[in-house]
Amino acid sequence: MLNRLNDQAGTAKNIYHQLKHASVKKAAQILEDLNQKLGKCSPDEILQWGYNCFGEQMVIGTGFGLSGIVILDWVHKLNLPVTVFYLDTNQLFPETYQLKEKIRERYQFRIESVQPELTLDEQAQKFGEELWRADPDKCCYLRKVQPLEKYLSGKKAWVTGVRRSQADTREQTEVIEWDPENCVVKINPLARWSDSLVWNYIEKNKLPYNPLHDHGYPAIGCVPCTVPVDSGADQRSGRWENLEKTECGIHIPSQKFNNGRA
Repeated sequence: MLNRLNDQAGTAKNIYHQLKHASVKKAAQILEDLNQKLGKCSPDEILQWGYNCFGEQMVIGTGFGLSGIVILDWVHKLNLPVTVFYLDTNQLFPETYQLKEKIRERYQFRIESVQPELTLDEQAQKFGEELWRADPDKCCYLRKVQPLEKYLSGKKAWVTGVRRSQADTREQTEVIEWDPENCVVKINPLARWSDSLVWNYIEKNKLPYNPLHDHGYPAIGCVPCTVPVDSGADQRSGRWENLEKTECGIHIPSQKFNNGRA
C-alpha cells in the first residue's frame, strides 16, 4: 500500500504546488483522494509517506501532549531526520518543560523552541497586564499563531497530533489537510485514533507523559488558561475556562477550509 501511494503521489513539489495553486474544488478532490488512500494506512506509514514526499521540509509540531508523544516515538522508530518544534509561550507548566527534556534525552532529538516576538514584560507594557484574561484571542495570536506563521514560512508540511475525538471543533479532522493561512500540507497521523488507542500505545511502550494528565488535565496549555476538569468532561473544557473559546487558533485555518468541503 505505502509503495503504491508513494508512486502515485509523486514528488513533494507536485503535491505541494498542486494544492497551493489549486482552486478550492480541485484541492478538495486532491485531498479526498489522498485521504481515501492514507486513511487505510497506520500512523507510522503515514509519517513515512510524509517524509518520502517532503523530506526535511516536513516538521513535527508538538505541545508534548499524549498524541504528540506517540508521534515522536514513531518518528524515532522510523529514524526520520526531521525537525521537532514546539511553541514556547513562556507560560507553559513546569511539568511540560520537564517532559520536553525527558523526550530530548530519550530520543536525542533536536527540539526547536519557537518564541513570540514579545517577552511577557514587553507584551504587558504594550497591551496591559494579563492579556490572556483581557483578550485571550489576542494573547494566543501573539504567542502562538504569529510565531507559527513565521516558523512555517518556507516549510511544506507540518505534522500535528490533532485527533477527531479531542473536541467538537476537531471532529472533521482528516489525515491530510491543507492549511491555507500557512500554505503547508497538514499531516494528522492520529486523526482517527481514540483516547484508548493513544493510552494503550503509551502504556505498552512505557512512554513518558505529562504527570498532569493523572491529575485531571486532559489538555494542557498555558498555566493561566488551563484548569483541571471532572472525569468524563470534554477534553478541552479546561482550556479558557468559562469562555466559549476552545482553540488557540493555530488549527482554525484548516478547520475553516475543511478540505474544501465548506
